[in-house]
Amino acid sequence: MNDSTSQETASGSGNRKKRGVPEGKWIQCPGCKRAIFRKEMEKRLNVCPECDFHMYVSARQRIEQVLDEGTFEEWDSKLMPLDPLGFNDSRPYPDRLAAEQKKTGLREAIVTGCGMIRARRVAFGVTDSAFIMGSMGSVVGERLTRLIERATAQHLPLIVISGSGGGARMHEGILSLMQMAKVSAALARHDSARQLFISVLTNPTMGGVAASFASLGDVIFAEPRALIGFAGPRTIKATIRIELPDGFQTSEFLLKHGFVDRIVTRDRLKAEIARTIDFCGK
Repeated sequence: MNDSTSQETASGSGNRKKRGVPEGKWIQCPGCKRAIFRKEMEKRLNVCPECDFHMYVSARQRIEQVLDEGTFEEWDSKLMPLDPLGFNDSRPYPDRLAAEQKKTGLREAIVTGCGMIRARRVAFGVTDSAFIMGSMGSVVGERLTRLIERATAQHLPLIVISGSGGGARMHEGILSLMQMAKVSAALARHDSARQLFISVLTNPTMGGVAASFASLGDVIFAEPRALIGFAGPRTIKATIRIELPDGFQTSEFLLKHGFVDRIVTRDRLKAEIARTIDFCGK
């Protein structure tokens, strides 16, 4: 009798469906490849709790992380990109823009404005690699230039966080490429007015962005293990056909060679910016 009951119970439990792990609770870290609990990662500002790999965060999340709550005022949000060249690759440029705007909730690859960092008013800009890899088109260049000019006129410290893997945007040709010079000229005027510019490099900061405004900071911070450079490592290796140094184009490599001033983890960035503003007397 007991054997029969035992068999029935075992059979019944074998027919029950196993409870799976709820979808989205765990993600794989791009750095260490381990499965990590999403809520723990988000609590750490999208930093892996196992290896401290700094994952992607959106422009809006950057604003929340760096600026004092409720202090951000967006500037030039109505500037919209056009299609001056009638560019068409796998699809027309206007269709690509519409898709990117829907995906990210942004009108362009940069958000600019002003806000407070520990009660210090600053001009603030951040690029978002989710929008055509954060590439610099006409609107990105124009918003940046206006941001810099307002920072100069209002005697504000300028903070720009770069997350751009696309450089100058090919869809706008020379109109995109000229933004490098335009933004750099605005920064030269900002410097002549003896105003502070803090540039923060994140993963990735590449191409025309790295070759222009991102490398012109009076103080340059970088997040750990960020990819920073002009041409990517695979392109360089394929072109010159030599083995590149270990960790080439990482923030640690660039710190060692004097390209960046300090590597700052995400949880310390706000405090470091505030301290630097105070130290420079701005």
